[in-house]
Formats: sequence, structure tokens, C-alpha cells
Amino acid sequence: MTDEEKKEEGLKGIVRLAGRDLKGARRLQTALTDLKGIGPSMARAVVKASGLNGDKKIGTLEDDEIDKLNEVIQNPIDKGVPRWMANRKKDYKTGEDRHLLGGDIEMTEREDISREKDIQSRRGIRHQRGLPVRGQRTRSTGRKGMTVGVEREKLKEKAEKSEES
Repeated sequence: MTDEEKKEEGLKGIVRLAGRDLKGARRLQTALTDLKGIGPSMARAVVKASGLNGDKKIGTLEDDEIDKLNEVIQNPIDKGVPRWMANRKKDYKTGEDRHLLGGDIEMTEREDISREKDIQSRRGIRHQRGLPVRGQRTRSTGRKGMTVGVEREKLKEKAEKSEES
């Protein structure tokens, strides 16, 4: 038996973390980036806060290490990850710094947009009209539907000529 076969013998094929299946053959730090809401820097911080080796394969982790990692992922701010790394700082309802994962991100984003539409804020109105929200220019980009400008006039003329014939 070679060294690689011995290493892969104790390797789990799939590891379940934060409600998601991760491939056991990947490095811990890179495998964590497969979770929605965790990027490379957040993965590095989670690994450091849990006290594990980020270069280790995720499939070689013991059950207690996986549980510890799961706890840090669920409550990163409480477990030593800096507050500024949270993806939901000063939550609208609670006022706390939170870090959301998976479907919670999409659901919260939808709630925020619908709240802005309801209160008729500038951003909400831009969302309703399908316009850019963050100050992008609209004169030359972001056009939808039928061609705009000179081309549109030419299309109208062609349509009128075909109706006459």
C-alpha cells in the first residue's frame, strides 16, 4: 500500500457542513468557499477561529472537529471572527451584526428590496422600475427591449412601409 492509498483510506467522500454536502477530497479552506456566504477570506478566518489546519483535507476531519467547525460557521462573530467580516452588519430588525449563509442570504435580500418598495424609497422606486439602483449611468447602458435611438426609428419606418404594401 502506498502513502497516498493510506491517506485516502480514512478519507470521507462527503462531509456535511451548514446543511450542504462538501467533497471530502478538497482542502478545508477551499471547501468552505463552496458554502454560499463564505468567501476565501471568511473561510480563512473560520479555519483560524476553529483552530484547525486549513491545508488538511476536509474528509480527514474527525466528527468532533466537524462539529466545532459547524459551530464557528453558524456563529462566527461569537467564536472570534472579526465583526467587520460579517455579511449583514447592523441588521435592520435586530440591530446586530450577523453572518448569513445559503438561502437566508437570498431571502433577506428579497425582504430588504420589498421593504424599500413598500416605503417608496429612492432605491425601492428604482427597483420597481427595473432601473440601476447604485448610481450607474443610464444614458448609454442598461437598455432593454426594442433597440433605442436611430435604429428604432429605422425599424418604425420599415414597419410602416410594410403595412402600406
